[in-house]
Amino acid sequence: MLAMTLLFTLCQGVDSSGPAASAGTRARSAAEDDRFGIRLLEAPVKRRGDPRALYQIVDHLAPGTTIHRRVQVTNLSAKALHFQMGATAAGIDRSRFTVAAANTASELTSWISFDRDSFEVPAYGNAPVKVTIKVPPDASKGERYAVIWAQVAAPANDVRNVGVNTQVGIRVYLDIGPGGEPPSDFRIEKLIPARAKEGQAEVSAMVHNTGGRALDMSGSFTLSDGPGGLRAGPYPATLGTTLAPGDRAPVVVRLDERLPNGPWEVRLSLSSGLIKRTVTATLTFPAAGGTGPPVEVRSNGVLHGALLAGVPAVAVLLLLLVRRRRSGRG
Repeated sequence: MLAMTLLFTLCQGVDSSGPAASAGTRARSAAEDDRFGIRLLEAPVKRRGDPRALYQIVDHLAPGTTIHRRVQVTNLSAKALHFQMGATAAGIDRSRFTVAAANTASELTSWISFDRDSFEVPAYGNAPVKVTIKVPPDASKGERYAVIWAQVAAPANDVRNVGVNTQVGIRVYLDIGPGGEPPSDFRIEKLIPARAKEGQAEVSAMVHNTGGRALDMSGSFTLSDGPGGLRAGPYPATLGTTLAPGDRAPVVVRLDERLPNGPWEVRLSLSSGLIKRTVTATLTFPAAGGTGPPVEVRSNGVLHGALLAGVPAVAVLLLLLVRRRRSGRG
């Protein structure tokens, strides 16, 4: 197993409606001074190059397989905190990773257990927890989602009339099936320029998940050869888009309101884990409050496209060699 030492600081505390959906999180509880976090300590060696596997449990397992993952709960407060561990159902709805209310059961959550469910962590201390996922032999094929969470309860008192539970969580993307893992891939199909009434420019990239695993999209957008030779960026793609296999959804990049309309030469690079695709296009932004027509991309997946482009070239070369050898025999 590969030790994971990065502490992710993406934070989102939630109440009893559900745990934080981010992969490695910190939170502040309703007690205000109670701060805590959770992170993944290890990932499979086979996924050591996959950024997602460093902070999410992403795996492919055959039915009947059992795996163990270590997570670390961190108390960032000046007093001891009591934690509870749990798992809740999750899914993908309208291109968003959605988390059910705490303790909502699912098939996947029934496979998840912990070496300790309830424990105390001293001030500024850490506590490792071993997570076990045991897939039954008769598990059906397909990808499943859940969130593993650590919770601190803030009971009702003179200040709060209602008790509040705050959770931080780690996403689980688990694919089940015999043989190898389904391939992951996606295609950027078109770009749509727009400008809000307030003047801010944005670009929506329509992305199609053409693979067999869910994707969490991230990326960057740059502009060049604008009016007067202007350049701008890179601008980050808005995080939070999760695509189930077969889904199509826009990934939005929000830009500066001072950007001229163009035309611009633009370059968009999107990635999910090890999969990266890059497209280029020429586009012009509309006036404030408008949406421009979809712009077809000139290249789709530079690295992927280069590999595909090489296949027919090799095939043609081999065919020519065969023909020349045959003609020589005559």
